[in-house]
Amino acid sequence: MTMNLDDTNVGGQLKVGSGVVPAVGEGNERINGSLYAEGPVQLGDQGAFTINEATLMVGRTTNSDEDCIPARITLKTKGNVVIEGDGGSAQALVVEGDQIIIAGSLTQSNLQLCSGQSCSWSGSSINVQGWKGFDIEHPTKEKHRLRYVCLEGPEGGVYYRGRVTNKTYIDLPDYWEKLVDPTTITVTLTPIGAHQNLIIKRVEPTRIHLQSNGGIPIDAFFHVIGARADGERLSPEYEGTTPQDYPGNNDQYSIAGYHYDRRTL
Repeated sequence: MTMNLDDTNVGGQLKVGSGVVPAVGEGNERINGSLYAEGPVQLGDQGAFTINEATLMVGRTTNSDEDCIPARITLKTKGNVVIEGDGGSAQALVVEGDQIIIAGSLTQSNLQLCSGQSCSWSGSSINVQGWKGFDIEHPTKEKHRLRYVCLEGPEGGVYYRGRVTNKTYIDLPDYWEKLVDPTTITVTLTPIGAHQNLIIKRVEPTRIHLQSNGGIPIDAFFHVIGARADGERLSPEYEGTTPQDYPGNNDQYSIAGYHYDRRTL
């Protein structure tokens, strides 16, 4: 038997299915406003699922009511979320599509599979000596690969390089004014074609002033390096036994072998 109702308000408890449900209470011990559904339950788009795939299946909202504002997402929570796998499938959590962590750290993770050019870690031991780099198919040799590792140093350094021709200055990107501490800027010049006796006359946040001997036209490669100013200074050496002992703000860093790249040896 089916009943069609315009509106239904349940002041106590709503149960769909059978059985005793301790989590929502029973009889005089029931929790007002609680709901139990034996499942399966589907919400949202009627055609999103064609068979029973889960206890709770949620599709995108397709409500055509003029008072219903279309939503861009299917599920949003405000509060902490815990997922406890029970072995019903190979993975406790499967995500298709890009992900982003807006704040906080991904810790105690045993990530085993990545897509695209980046792959990460498995197991639970820590590779604290990991060199950060990339490994790709060789661009010119068949059945070869190419592996590079990152340049490392005791600062959060950034660089800007290029060629300066017939100018007495190097213009840096506008954002360097806020990104880089101007007192840390160093410049390397490589003259092209002839000795030009180049010197650095003056360093400004977004411009490097040059001078050549006798006003010779300048033609040189340049490499400008500076330390980032949008965070605290790095402490290269510190007392401790794990990265957790770092004396500064650990949220500023992503450390191989601690925040990611945990491997089984």
